[in-house]
Amino acid sequence: MIDPVILKGFRDSLPKDEIPKKRIIRTLEDVFSSFGFVPIDTPVLEYTEVLLGKGGGETDKQIFRFSDNGGRDVAMRFDLTVPFARFMAAHHDEVGIPFRRYHISKVWRGENPQKGRYREFTQCDFDLVGADNALSDAEILTMMHRSFSALGIERYTFHLSHRGLFSTFLATLSLEDKAVDILRTVDKLRKIGGEEVRKILEEITGSAEKAEKIIAFITAGEGKDFRSTLESLENLSGGESEASKRMREIYSLLTALGIEKSFTFDPSITRGLDYYTGIVYETFLDDLPSIGSVCSGGRYNNLASLYMKEQLPGVGSSIGLDRLLAALEELGSPLLADSASADILIVPSAGKETDAAVTAERIRTEGVKAAVYLQSDAKMKRIYSYAETNAIPYMLTFSEEGTAVKDLRTREMMTEEEAVKRIKEAKSR
Repeated sequence: MIDPVILKGFRDSLPKDEIPKKRIIRTLEDVFSSFGFVPIDTPVLEYTEVLLGKGGGETDKQIFRFSDNGGRDVAMRFDLTVPFARFMAAHHDEVGIPFRRYHISKVWRGENPQKGRYREFTQCDFDLVGADNALSDAEILTMMHRSFSALGIERYTFHLSHRGLFSTFLATLSLEDKAVDILRTVDKLRKIGGEEVRKILEEITGSAEKAEKIIAFITAGEGKDFRSTLESLENLSGGESEASKRMREIYSLLTALGIEKSFTFDPSITRGLDYYTGIVYETFLDDLPSIGSVCSGGRYNNLASLYMKEQLPGVGSSIGLDRLLAALEELGSPLLADSASADILIVPSAGKETDAAVTAERIRTEGVKAAVYLQSDAKMKRIYSYAETNAIPYMLTFSEEGTAVKDLRTREMMTEEEAVKRIKEAKSR
């Protein structure tokens, strides 16, 4: 017999995990749709040259790459952003510009598995392409805020920065040619700590003084509000710039919307991928910072140019659903409490199969999930075990007098109508 094992970094997902996950996805889709965003999909496999075009650095090393049966060099997508750039190059004449999309699907990276991080995982991306202004940047940030609020998460902070502002600062140190290595090093600050970052920066720049100035720049926001941090960064980078103007405009929009308190200016945020050109951001849960960012992204104005002559500026974000789920589980979120496959289990006795089917359909028309137990001759112990395994809270049975419903949590008996009313009231809360 074949041993039913799975690869390291991959996993099966049981109904108790998938039900809350799908609920979260539906909630996010409702938020995205309310902003006029539409769903798309792209292939799992792409030509390797398409995916390696602009990933850069560690991403290229983590890609799952192989030759298919036709000898073609192919790879599995490592994120949903690069395939989206290829998608826009192929279909920009078929969609309206600016184009708002969301894409929720699996991606693959051959990195070391850890808690909340797997080699196969689900990303939830939302992007706006065809506009390069503060309003489009703020729209993505607003949608991030609305998404976390809709999920019932109360304590979270969006950390914002700007690649252009950092690049201007590096120019004052004559380090433009080493910007990529510096950005990737700073991106590791939370993983390896300040002292290790300082040592690597000294090696890259060849100067302890320049390394110290970079550290001063990326820590300039500590203990300061958004506007004060921005002023400090302008002073360090030679004065007002297009990047600092953009950040000031974005913050004004967030303030007008009344959501500015959820955003902080954090110049240590750089994002490791090469394709970001403007604002960048990461999201941390205030009560669980150790799990890392659960939503990140930024502006990428040159990505689509790899596949087409026309420039399509874009800004977007990605929620790591698996990491977010791991965080919510650790925080004891009520979002994960309900994993019931149905609200009521309909148990037909012998000869009541038709009645069971009719009753279940009647209950479903009320917006209540009803499942029929399909073995009418089963013992009650087995039926109770089935209900418990599937987290079904109510059980309906038949008698000569009609139907009766039991709340399996409290053992309370009630009529079908009372049970349906209770379930609908619970759903509306």
